Parts: sequence; structure tokens; C-alpha cells
Amino acid sequence: MNRRFLVRWIYLMAAVHLVVGVLLPLCANMAITDAYRRSIEDFFFGGAAPQAGRALHVWWISLLGPTVQAAAIWMAGLAVIGDKQRNAYAWAMLILGLMVWAPQDMLISARAHCWINLWTDAAVMAAMLPPLLYLCKIDLAIKSRKAVQI
Repeated sequence: MNRRFLVRWIYLMAAVHLVVGVLLPLCANMAITDAYRRSIEDFFFGGAAPQAGRALHVWWISLLGPTVQAAAIWMAGLAVIGDKQRNAYAWAMLILGLMVWAPQDMLISARAHCWINLWTDAAVMAAMLPPLLYLCKIDLAIKSRKAVQI
């Protein structure tokens, strides 16, 4: 696969995370998120949440937005380093971040029967992990060839 395409794909993934992070606080209490919120409320409250429970849930969703935005910025920074320096370490750190985050997030989501989160996490892993592994492999190979030439 073409390195340039894979790098651009990772940049796109970082941009998507940034947009989602911006949208989370804006959409947390909108009708578009009702089904999502109701499914979680049903697990925790056995039906519709009391007003305070709903407010707390909206607050948590909103609070997640800046966290996702920050992660997107870090992802983009590592992607730039990996791209410009052909630095396998930058790709490896993105891989490590995904490997720390996803299993925990998926387990927590599964315990709460929040299947949309689990499937979203799986989609993110499918979209990001293979390109990152390949970029790491490519850049390690380039580094090995340079070391042999010295």
C-alpha cells in the first residue's frame, strides 16, 4: 500500500476525531442523541432517567468532547512526526495508545450493554490499527536500510 495514502488516512482519522470532539458538547442534549442516551439510561435506571440523571449524562458526554479534541491534536502531532521524520516510534505510540484505550473502553461499554460504543470502538480500531501497523513496518524497514548503508 502507498505510504502517502496511509499517512493521509491517519491525518483524516485525526481530523474526524477533532470534529467529533467539537460536536459532542454541542449535540449532547439534542434529539439526535436521544436513542443513544435512552439506551444507556435504560441500563442504569431501568427506563427513563430522572432529570438529574439525564443532566449528569449530558454533562459527561459534553465533557468527553474536549478530551477527544485533545487526543485528536496529539494524534495529529504524532502523525506529523511520523510522516515528516519517517519515525516508526511515532506510529508505535499511536498504536500503543489505541491498544491501551480500546480494550478498556470496549469492556466498560460491554458491561453497561452500550453496544454502540463497542461497535464504534471496533470500527475505529479497524480504520486505524492496520494502517498504523503498516506505516510502522515501512518506516522501520527504511531505518534498517539506512543503518546497513552506514
